[in-house]
Formats: sequence, C-alpha cells, structure tokens
Amino acid sequence: MTSAASAGAGPGVAERVVRWQATHGRHQLPWQNTRDPYRVWLSEIMLQQTQVSAVLEYFPRFLQRFPDVAALAVAQQDDVLALWSGLGYYSRARNLHKCAQRVMTLHGGRFPGTALELQMLPGIGRSTAAAIASFCYGERAAILDGNVKRVLTRVLGFDADLSMAASERRLWDQATSLLPHEDLDLAMPRYTQGLMDLGATVCLARHPSCLLCPLQDICVGYRSGHPQRFPVKTKKLKRSAESWWLLWARDAEGRVWLERRPDAGVWAGLFCLPVFSSREALAATHPASDSAAAEDHAPFLHVLTHKDLHLHPVAVLWPNGMAPSANGQWVESARWPDVGLPAPVRKLLEASALED
Repeated sequence: MTSAASAGAGPGVAERVVRWQATHGRHQLPWQNTRDPYRVWLSEIMLQQTQVSAVLEYFPRFLQRFPDVAALAVAQQDDVLALWSGLGYYSRARNLHKCAQRVMTLHGGRFPGTALELQMLPGIGRSTAAAIASFCYGERAAILDGNVKRVLTRVLGFDADLSMAASERRLWDQATSLLPHEDLDLAMPRYTQGLMDLGATVCLARHPSCLLCPLQDICVGYRSGHPQRFPVKTKKLKRSAESWWLLWARDAEGRVWLERRPDAGVWAGLFCLPVFSSREALAATHPASDSAAAEDHAPFLHVLTHKDLHLHPVAVLWPNGMAPSANGQWVESARWPDVGLPAPVRKLLEASALED
C-alpha cells in the first residue's frame, strides 16, 4: 500500500499544508514568528514529549533568566535544572546546557546554519535539527516527530511497522520527497509548522477531525475508513513499577536534607530526598528514622513514561549537629525554588511548608 499511496498523495501535499497553515494554523505561540535559532531551539527541546500548555509556562521564565545562548552557556547546571524542575525528561536540560556551551566554544555563539551541522550538537536529533533549519534558515529538511508521523502515515497509507529501523528510514525518505520546492524561505517554515499544527489540532490519535483537514481528499487513511490504525508500530512500551521510600529528614530549623541523584537513571543529576528500596533499608541506614520521631506519610503514585513510581515519604526530625549521610546538604525552604528538584518531591515539600 505504501508505494502506491505515496505516488497518489505526493502532488499538492506541501501546497495544501502551506495554504492551510496560513489561514487555520497556530500563529500566536510565544516561540513563533521569529527566526531566532536560540528561541526556536529552546522551544523545540521543551516541546519534546511535553504538552504545549506546560511549555507555555516554562518558556517565558526560561527566556527571562537566560535571554540568549551566551547567558545559558555561562550558567551553573544546577540553576538550569532548577528552572527546568517539573518539566520532566531532565536529560533535555543537561543537554541544553551542554549544547549552549558547544555553540559558544565551537561556533562563536552562532547556531550552525544547516540541519546536518545542528545534528552534531548535544541533544539535537534529526527532526529537531530539521525544525530549526526550516524555521530559521528555510532549509528543505523534513521533520518527523510523533505528531508528524501520524499525519504522514495516514495521508500516505504508510503501513510498514515503524518499530523497525528500515521502515522509519523509508518514511524519512517519503517525508523528504513531499517537501516544498519553491519559495523555501517562506514555504518551509509554513509547511513545517503546518504539519505540527495538523498533528496537534486536527489529525488526533483517537478522534481525528478529518472534515477539517486540508488533505482529506487525498488521505489514504481517511478513504480506508480507519485512519486510527496508522501509524503501525507493533513494539509496545514495557511499563514497570517500583516502590521507593524517601527519607524526609528535617532539622530543628526546618531545613531538609537533600542528596544529588546519580548521573544516570531516574531524576539524574537532580537534588532529592534520599531514596531506599524498602522501609527496612531506610531504617537500617538511618537509625533515627526508626525512632518515635519518624512519621510515615501516605504513599502516592508518580507516573513516568516507562515506569510507575510508588513513593513512600518517611518524615524524621533529625538530631541537631548530625547529618543523615556523608553526601548531601541541609537546604532551607527559601532555597527550594533555586534547587533542581523532581516535581513530586518539590510538591511534597511545598505542601508541607504551606501546612506549617
């Protein structure tokens, strides 16, 4: 089905998307209407696996603190993580910081002008590089994020299994073949944004609004009567679950003991309450937590992409002059906003502060 669909759907796709975006697409998002690579790059990284509504809150705050790539490059990583706290996927923030430093040291503070060069920077994959190059430089480069895969596989009737690398390469080729050929400085940003807008507002995963789509009459998925069966991806994510006990140690001054998480794994590089695999392990390592001063709070669930975390906070009033471990520090509540904390830990601490 794929080859035939490609031949039939190719002509006119770019023109239709460009026209539709001009009149029906999104135009008021704060990272739009700019050719500034720094702002486009920042928004693209933030939008990876994150809803627009969340990015709308973080994007202006981040720009206020780090208005350009030079300001971000000289920042401390902890400051970057603190500002990113709650947005999730923290490797993005670490790569963002590394990328800014690389742009300053290797490119004199200017982002490279091609998708191929952009891909060589930390945290910038093929689709993100293409988006930056398209929006900022009008380069004829195809994007292929999750929403765009859905749009294109439905339009083309592309039924190859995208869990296979060979199938994804074929879709990249077909996405490239559909790109505009003329007036690229105007057409490429509009086409790229148009595909994003279609995927986000019209060609939805479960309930696509096909009657509003400019590609409806050439869409193989629509004609089949089952657009939801595209894209095809047989490999399912395997979810797991873990239970973590959090040592919530507080001293007489109300400070909380925080330790930095390892550089790999969940919440890598963030500050966090010490984590244990069981209540017994927590008590064995920190005897004070097994005293009458310990209070087990109600456990709660935190959902990650591939894992469910069942978190069990154990609050302990720690003796003066003692530290729960050799690695960590006491942090007063006034500093919590400036510390990179996982979202559920931040909410736990802030809720407690309000009660006090």
